[in-house]
Amino acid sequence: MSKPVKAAVLSAGSWGTAFGMVLADAGCEVTLWARRPEVVEAINSTRTNPDYFPGVELPENVRATTDPAQAAADADFTVLSVPSQTLRGNLAEWSPLLAPDTVLVSLMKGVELGSAMRMSEVIDDVAKVGPDRIAVVTGPNLAREIAARMPAAAVVACTDEVVAQRLQAACHTPYFRPYTNTDVVGCELGGAVKNVIGLAVGIADGMGLGDNAKGSLITRGLAETTRLGMALGADPLTFSGLAGLGDLVATCSSPLSRNHTFGTNLGKGMTLQETIAVTKQTAEGVKSCESVLDLARRHGIDMPITETVVGIVHEGKPPVVALKELMSRSAKPERR
Repeated sequence: MSKPVKAAVLSAGSWGTAFGMVLADAGCEVTLWARRPEVVEAINSTRTNPDYFPGVELPENVRATTDPAQAAADADFTVLSVPSQTLRGNLAEWSPLLAPDTVLVSLMKGVELGSAMRMSEVIDDVAKVGPDRIAVVTGPNLAREIAARMPAAAVVACTDEVVAQRLQAACHTPYFRPYTNTDVVGCELGGAVKNVIGLAVGIADGMGLGDNAKGSLITRGLAETTRLGMALGADPLTFSGLAGLGDLVATCSSPLSRNHTFGTNLGKGMTLQETIAVTKQTAEGVKSCESVLDLARRHGIDMPITETVVGIVHEGKPPVVALKELMSRSAKPERR
């Protein structure tokens, strides 16, 4: 009888906890790392994470620790689920603790400020592992629905198909259906840029601009994502799949989406600081919109919706002014 797969999940936030449940329900032995002792105590003694999913019982094969070395020991998969802008610093501390052959799995959807690196590139840069030991899980996966074991599909991406298949098997449950993909670039960009478009759609909803505006932003946002992805060597078909359109639609249409909710508050007239104050969890698009725009400019790619979001969020441009500027851009063919 083969030994159970061991997985370390570094961060017991909402998505880390939910994906830890998926791994456990698929038969893995899961250790969650949390920074705060009270979170670890609650998980181990009550089988719940009251900060994120009160009343949701975690599987028996999930345990928690404040010791990252204990969590990472002998892990077949080490899942990274921290805010994207903190990954470099956290991973620098964790790298010496990692099991020699562990596969590093990114749940993060962002682009690093300054370097404009995708999360897999940051992992490679810090941990010094090859692409065959870096995987990405992405798609329309709102954490609260996953924790409730509602049906969902996802993409497991790795340049090594065999590694992707191993991870696929490790997280395949009756309610969570993962598909493999070797286009890591496309899958990561789909996840990062959708947060920015989610902000834009939220702003439009907060302004009461209607469903035509929402549909237009989603579609043109997908066009921006595809243009950038193709410039970076991604397969354009990836953006019509779960990592592209699927994730974009979920983010732009659900009240569970942090980025959509953040944008809605801005569109209703709240200031950036007021919106940050009422936002309990990280809305990745708030910082990543700048790094996504930086990445696009480095490659000569026009991303007007992303540029508009940066103007509203970071430059203090009133949404009504930004909307007028966006709508008055020169006319052009759709496929350009």
